[in-house]
Amino acid sequence: MKKLLLAAAVSTTMLAPMAAHAEKVGLAMAQLDTFLTILKNGVVDAGKKSGTTVQVEDAQNDVGKQLSQIQNLIAQKVDAIIVNPVDTDVTPKITKMVTDAKIPLVYVNRKPVDFAKLPAGVAFVASDEVVSGTVQTQEVCRLLKGKGEIVVLMGELSNEAARTRTKDIEDVLATKDCSGIKILDKREGKWDRTQGQDITTNWLSSGVKFDAIIANNDEMAIGAINALKASKKWTPASIVAGIDATPDALASMKAGDLKVTVFQNAAGQGSGALDAALKLSKKQPVERFVNVPFELVTPANLAKYSGKN
Repeated sequence: MKKLLLAAAVSTTMLAPMAAHAEKVGLAMAQLDTFLTILKNGVVDAGKKSGTTVQVEDAQNDVGKQLSQIQNLIAQKVDAIIVNPVDTDVTPKITKMVTDAKIPLVYVNRKPVDFAKLPAGVAFVASDEVVSGTVQTQEVCRLLKGKGEIVVLMGELSNEAARTRTKDIEDVLATKDCSGIKILDKREGKWDRTQGQDITTNWLSSGVKFDAIIANNDEMAIGAINALKASKKWTPASIVAGIDATPDALASMKAGDLKVTVFQNAAGQGSGALDAALKLSKKQPVERFVNVPFELVTPANLAKYSGKN
């Protein structure tokens, strides 16, 4: 009888933590485009596996709306908040709001401008943007054999990622092996497929002659390919490069269109952000920067990435 009572006591003790407070995490997304939807799903799926409730807010690319959504999450006293910021220059305000409320905070995918000053209890989960544009441009340089003229489609310049990826391009072209490549023009396409298409159409109609297009993301790269095809300027040798390895980008590469992309593990960033948020909520240590590595994707290794994002 004592053994049975002891066993019951042990099992009750083991179950006690499980029955404790279920975590609730707020997820404030800048918007839900192709890539960020995959990231959001990564957070939600990781939440299901860990028994965590994830409340998703979509700011639809509106800074004011995102700040209001974060205020609401603070008012609900969630256990942690994950933020994919609309504008990385606004992150000092977000950091203060959330840390003043003593709620753990995790930035995901877009590097906060106050990264170097982030206090304890705040982390950043992403891929190192210095790698993304660097490996992308090195591959374009290889395809061009170090010579030619290119145009660049930039993401929203309010995002640190767009600024860094564009600087990566310039830094690679400043190296000895790639210094024969010249940038003819750079335009802000705001990560958007339609804008990428419109800007490329304008280049073509104004007679700009280029050997390659380097885009800060796949959506703009696909828009550029659409413009080349619509203008009957597309050939199987056309070089267009993107970043993210989204399903649409991988399909484009499989069709022989997109020549270069860089796998940014959106789902991995999402699950990593939730893991960091849960650790911080339990006062466990988390690195200030949790790196989810970038990987170059070309037609030669495409099969390895199909179905990953």
